Amino acid sequence: MGRPKIGLALGSGGARGWAHVGVLKVLREGGIPVHMIAGSSMGSLVGALYANNLELDMIEELATRLNRKYWVDLTVPRKGFIIGDKVRELIRLLTHGKSIEELSIPLAVVATDLVKGERVVFTSGPVDLAVRASISIPGIFEPVEWEDKILVDGGVIDRIPITVLREMGADLVIAVDVVPRFNEVKIRSIFDVIAQTLGVMERQMLSQQLIEADFLIHPELSEISPTAFHQVEKCIRLGEEAARAHVERIRERIRNWEGVDGDGMAK
Repeated sequence: MGRPKIGLALGSGGARGWAHVGVLKVLREGGIPVHMIAGSSMGSLVGALYANNLELDMIEELATRLNRKYWVDLTVPRKGFIIGDKVRELIRLLTHGKSIEELSIPLAVVATDLVKGERVVFTSGPVDLAVRASISIPGIFEPVEWEDKILVDGGVIDRIPITVLREMGADLVIAVDVVPRFNEVKIRSIFDVIAQTLGVMERQMLSQQLIEADFLIHPELSEISPTAFHQVEKCIRLGEEAARAHVERIRERIRNWEGVDGDGMAK
């Protein structure tokens, strides 16, 4: 009997999105395959790096050691504080200038078009363009102008792109939500204000979408600010902890798919 196609939906959440790396580590250790990925914002960045076959340890080391001067290019605010050219070039380098369709794992990157207020899903074209658009937190990053669209963070309209995976043909969907149900972090800067406001809005829109997921992994990140990029290691560890609680249930679901028993023999 055939095994299910497993899709991984990686949600937005700023720095908390590094928890996705921890989730991917545990899924790989548990022998759980990922046949396709859909990501919004930081979820799209982590998903793109993984889909390009970058080793998870390398992604962790990069995220931990990368100085902000290599990806932050501040400007006098017009449409955002950060121009975004540096981060786009970094993404291009890390994905070897590939298009989405050239990646080893099928990937969908979600952004939001401000002109029409619609979801935009990239499944082809340059990886760096799609991810740069998807991470464009309104007010922080300048939007990406592409064709007749003005693109911002995918989380504005689809924080955890579960339905995108269904459209891609996923049989089982594992969703990863890195935004806490309750916020415990202090608001210290305008960047925190913008990020937390977006998080509150996204939480209100998400409840119905989560029903579409077969499994929801929700790391406990309430003490970590979405702008705390200095806490990468902690985010990854918390992602690992949350994923371990689900591994056996996911493996059991795969074993039982269409009547396949634990020995891989049809019943």
